[in-house]
Amino acid sequence: MTDQTIGYVHSTESFGSVDGPGIRFVAFMQGCRMRCEFCHNPDTWNMGGGTPYTPEELLEEALDYREYWGTNGGITISGGEPLLHIDFLIELFKLAKAEGVHTALDTCGQPFTYDQPFFGRFEELMEYTDLVLMDLKHIDDEIHKKYTMHSNKSILDMAEYLSSKDIPMWVRHVLVPERSDYDDYLMRLNHFIEQLKSVHKVEVLPYHKLGVYKYEAMGIPYKLKDINPPTKERVDNANRILQTEKYVKYKEQ
Repeated sequence: MTDQTIGYVHSTESFGSVDGPGIRFVAFMQGCRMRCEFCHNPDTWNMGGGTPYTPEELLEEALDYREYWGTNGGITISGGEPLLHIDFLIELFKLAKAEGVHTALDTCGQPFTYDQPFFGRFEELMEYTDLVLMDLKHIDDEIHKKYTMHSNKSILDMAEYLSSKDIPMWVRHVLVPERSDYDDYLMRLNHFIEQLKSVHKVEVLPYHKLGVYKYEAMGIPYKLKDINPPTKERVDNANRILQTEKYVKYKEQ
């Protein structure tokens, strides 16, 4: 008897409407190495938590909601950082594709590397992945290190790899006042995105404080307590600089 592949799930959402096209079953995996100051789910950081699932168990739970997905819904695996569970994802997405289910991966890309064995596993995962929701936290590497505790090099490498293989991407960028909300950074990010060939959508996600209570409950200092969400004018400005209106290749219904 072979050992079963296990993934650790923080939580699930049955009727997700913002993590990919259509209505989706969203599973948030447990564990993340990044420590983004603006993260609203610090309860997903710890690799030691979560509920154990086999790929078969999670797919079975997702398929209970299939009738609500319509023609372009499906399954999105988010986090935490789902690529920390890459073997689990390969099996899950392989099973999902056998059922004709649309698969989306929501990732910050930080675990990405061309080193083996990860890269070979990643290539296999991409065979069963229809869409990658690519979170680009900050275009400047030094600022990225300061506010996430990690370099952005592997993240940008992953985006470029997806582009080279023409794997559909939605680029997502959290707009944080006094962090990423500066025109220079936004213009540099736009220049990078424009070099990518497979971007189907660009989303500006305004920073919010909905997760502050989690920091308080967990006894973690919240470093952005004095920073308010961006104004509508600044969100509109970011959308203009990042040219979000022109990315309409991936039609939603």
